[in-house]
Amino acid sequence: MQYRTIAHTAVSAIGLGAMPLSIEHRPDEARAIATVHAALDAGVTLIDTADSYHWHADEAGHNELLIARALARYGGDTSHVLVATKGGRGRPGDGSWTVDATPAHLKRAAEASVKRLGVDAIGLYQLHKPDPTVPWAESVGALRELLDAGTIRAAGISNVTTVQIRQAHRILGHGLVSVQNRYSPGFRDSEPELRLSEHLGLAFLPWSPLGGISRSSLDGPSGATSLGTAFHHIAAERGVSPQQIALAWLLARSPAVIPVPGASRPASITDSARAVELTLNTRELSELEDVLPG
Repeated sequence: MQYRTIAHTAVSAIGLGAMPLSIEHRPDEARAIATVHAALDAGVTLIDTADSYHWHADEAGHNELLIARALARYGGDTSHVLVATKGGRGRPGDGSWTVDATPAHLKRAAEASVKRLGVDAIGLYQLHKPDPTVPWAESVGALRELLDAGTIRAAGISNVTTVQIRQAHRILGHGLVSVQNRYSPGFRDSEPELRLSEHLGLAFLPWSPLGGISRSSLDGPSGATSLGTAFHHIAAERGVSPQQIALAWLLARSPAVIPVPGASRPASITDSARAVELTLNTRELSELEDVLPG
């Protein structure tokens, strides 16, 4: 495994996005825990979760509790694992997502996450999404209070613009360590946010980093070539999955990038973790750039 940094903390260059383990169509708990353990076995030391990663209305925090159980049952040392969680969104159980980034809610949510994760303080706490009904400075101010209280050790923001990043950076200073936006082969709208994060020394954690790459590609060569993109062709040339090529491309975009691909089975995260072994050459990077949306 290779490593990158979030503030002064070294983490694996590929993280685990744990959302698929708790939302609709989730695996049973045995397979979910096996998936987390496979990530740890592969050297993954960053796990991304949220209090809203659940399915039914009455099970808020399902994913956080699952991650805590998986870490407790792992046979090896997990003291170096950074669990990043998020607050500010909800799921009423009908498949929809809500937003509540009021300071009162964020502080209650963070305290509840501390208990579910079984930690003294959350290693990285991220504001899940700006709330259009709440001034951004007030939501970010709640993160400042959580930092000052020692409830969280570091803060991050998600689904944000460059203006919001700059404002959060002014309020939080060195307490702000990460930005988590959608960014992938198929979705590049957050290029300005990535470049600003790099400039400010913030980690950039792409969510849904495999967007634009067929999930079925891991199942065999026919699935891997059916889309006909450069990601699939280069994967066939290399003898690896298109997912690995996509993650290697992301890692090549910036040293600030730490992808957190989702997984619901051990084979998926094991495959994703191997992306750190790939170094794409100039010709490959050029071909991949050509197929991306403008």
